[in-house]
Amino acid sequence: MTKTELRKTYKALRNDLSENDIDDFSLAISNQLLKLPIWEYSFYHIFLAIAEQKEVNTDYILNILAGKDKNILISKSDFKTGGMTHFLLTDNTVIKKNKYNIPEPVDGIEITNNKIEVVFIPLLAFDKQGNRVGYGKGFYDRFLADCNPETIKIGLSFFEAETEITDVFDGDIGLDYCVTPKGVYRFM
Repeated sequence: MTKTELRKTYKALRNDLSENDIDDFSLAISNQLLKLPIWEYSFYHIFLAIAEQKEVNTDYILNILAGKDKNILISKSDFKTGGMTHFLLTDNTVIKKNKYNIPEPVDGIEITNNKIEVVFIPLLAFDKQGNRVGYGKGFYDRFLADCNPETIKIGLSFFEAETEITDVFDGDIGLDYCVTPKGVYRFM
């Protein structure tokens, strides 16, 4: 399927999920993450879920990271440039939703891309080759292209892999892992 077809299909599938489904699946995903060999790093970038889009609730993962005393980074999107600025999440970080309902830090301690070691990535769909489909604005592709090549890229999905995304292009950044409620896909 094409990215456009997959966006339409998976937005509809997510829309059909209940709050209980989202909560149960998000908890299962966080438990699956514990199986990955990623916990020796220091700087972890994570997205804050857009509840209105029925994204994976990352609160469970945030709790794991905090419990392991990791540096947690969250982003603020610039819709004029298509870029993202990353801030250290602290007890003093003020979070506000932007006009797209994306929870973002108001300001804080900025961290450069080259320090980021692990990135948890929102997506709508992914395939068995590690390609992903997001909302189509390219924020994560630009961000990931500017990270170190060794940065570990982990997609989080409520659903299992598609066989193939047919319109992948060179600027698309693939995943190293994708985690679903049922298991872990490895693409490295």
